[in-house]
Amino acid sequence: AGRLEEAEALAALLTQQFPKHPFGWKALGLVFNQTGRLNKSLLPMQEAADLSPQDSEAHNNLGNTLKKLGRLDDAEASFRKAIALKPDYAEAHVNLGNTLQELGRLDDAEASFRKAIALRPNLAEAHYNLGNTLQQLVRLHDAEASFRKAIALRPSLAEAHVNLGITLQELGRLDGAEASCRKAIALKPGYAEAHYNLGNTLKGLGSLDDAEASYRRAIGLKPDFAEAYVNLGITLRRLGRLNDAEASYRRAIALKPDYAEAHNNLGNMLKKLGRLDDAEASFRKAVALKPDFAEAHSNLANMKKFSSQDEQCLQMQALYRDPSTSEKNRCQICFALAKAYEDLRELARAFQLYSEGNALRKKELGYNKAQDEQLFEILKANYQQISDAGAPEIVATEHAPIFIVGMPRSGTTLVEQIISSHPLVAGAGELPFVAQLGASLAVGQSPADSKALATFREEYLSALKQRSEGNAIITDKMPQNFRFLGLIATALPEAKIIHVKRDPAAVCWANYTQYFVNDSLGYCYSLDDILHYHELYQDLMKYWRLMLPNRIYDLDYDGLTENQEEETRKLIDHLGLEWDDACLSPQDNTRGVATASAMQVRQKVYQGSSEKWKRYLPFLNGALDHLRVDNQ
Repeated sequence: AGRLEEAEALAALLTQQFPKHPFGWKALGLVFNQTGRLNKSLLPMQEAADLSPQDSEAHNNLGNTLKKLGRLDDAEASFRKAIALKPDYAEAHVNLGNTLQELGRLDDAEASFRKAIALRPNLAEAHYNLGNTLQQLVRLHDAEASFRKAIALRPSLAEAHVNLGITLQELGRLDGAEASCRKAIALKPGYAEAHYNLGNTLKGLGSLDDAEASYRRAIGLKPDFAEAYVNLGITLRRLGRLNDAEASYRRAIALKPDYAEAHNNLGNMLKKLGRLDDAEASFRKAVALKPDFAEAHSNLANMKKFSSQDEQCLQMQALYRDPSTSEKNRCQICFALAKAYEDLRELARAFQLYSEGNALRKKELGYNKAQDEQLFEILKANYQQISDAGAPEIVATEHAPIFIVGMPRSGTTLVEQIISSHPLVAGAGELPFVAQLGASLAVGQSPADSKALATFREEYLSALKQRSEGNAIITDKMPQNFRFLGLIATALPEAKIIHVKRDPAAVCWANYTQYFVNDSLGYCYSLDDILHYHELYQDLMKYWRLMLPNRIYDLDYDGLTENQEEETRKLIDHLGLEWDDACLSPQDNTRGVATASAMQVRQKVYQGSSEKWKRYLPFLNGALDHLRVDNQ
């Protein structure tokens, strides 16, 4: 009846009047357990099991208390004793499975849950916990089926809805994941984990403002929710609120000082803010807390120059050799070790590791170059529909975008740093909005009529305004926007478009040696794929120049580094801005930089970066020779 205080008093009285009878001890132990007094519950639970050694329920109850106290081996023994006494005790099989799951013995846990289901097919908890185990085993479709069975048996089981949502998210079915999380919240509004996982799903969908609200709701319900603070930080970073993101990561660390992922994310944030020494310290802390943290090793490796017998290099070598290292982690370690061997001038070893890391990443992403071939043809074919729709009615706006496009690693970050050094310009970084809001128009999935173009324009400019920092002119440095120049030029006729070109061989090699966190750049992990993609890119840019005369300003990166002032003045003049000397010192620009070039742009503009790839000529078998500028 929930009257636990009265129950406790009666149970205590029973243990005094009948100290050798197990019932009073069992009841007292259960009351202590239900009121969170686990240490106090252990003695009466043990006493009940000792007084009634043939009582399977007493051993099951003792096992539950031991499990909650973290004594997993003792808990396992108690559950096995309960099952030995009563082999058809389905709940004990479930509890044993949960214990084995916490012990990391996932195959044994699965067997226990399946035994419970065989005994009681309609036991929702067994299906739910089996789903959790299958999720950990990365058998996601099987996990989905188990969660759906649990929900069918008990529709009000909010935890099953949440974990179904997590599974669907991992399967890439974000709309279904969102629906599952919202169902859990409807069932249990105060369920912090449901709000947190809804935030994760919304973040994946690009609904960053809504994701922020979900994380803040989760934190409001559970103020010590360190994981929510980390993901809130990621969301705030993507929203361009870098200082708020830093504060969120630091709050997570204050709550959970040994949270390696939080230290790693803080390091990324500090790197973007140009506080490189602090960033390196954060990455070192992450690695110290979690020596097998491949992502943190990769981040730290890119912050430093390696010397012989470097301790981190030795750690990474051990991870590389360890057969238990997952392919995903081995991939990142390969790229990081390659960087280390490059610093040590052991280029043959570096090339071998780049090759291995790229092969693993290509396998993970499953890239097929036919997909991009088809996409680029569709973009060209569909432009006519966009052009025929004509520019939407232009409503006066105080915010004007500058698009900086090109291949990744072509120098777009430096160009944005130069332009945003001007006092009238805000640098917004790589914004996802053109693709999110306009890709369906660009490829013909949605009709590109004047109304649709006006909607795209309005929504894009609204998103841009939020990142304006009070400036009238804002840069959008998403390199891949080169695919959508037809849509951009039509819907945003006032926009300036800067196309950054670089030595093709240098660009292709820079793509090959970079581990991109973004999974959408699948072409980067094979020299053959990169060369093919570069041809597609050049062909599409040729098409845009033909269709959009005088709209695209081509800026040569290598020419910029060789004749910095001349090329910078021409660029600023093209943008219609008054000259400002700050544009010649982009290294002094304190804005956050969220790309792989975050460290390079903190240095003065320098020449020669496009020559670095030539060190690997002996290992390339002529793969890039036809792209070499000195052969043209």
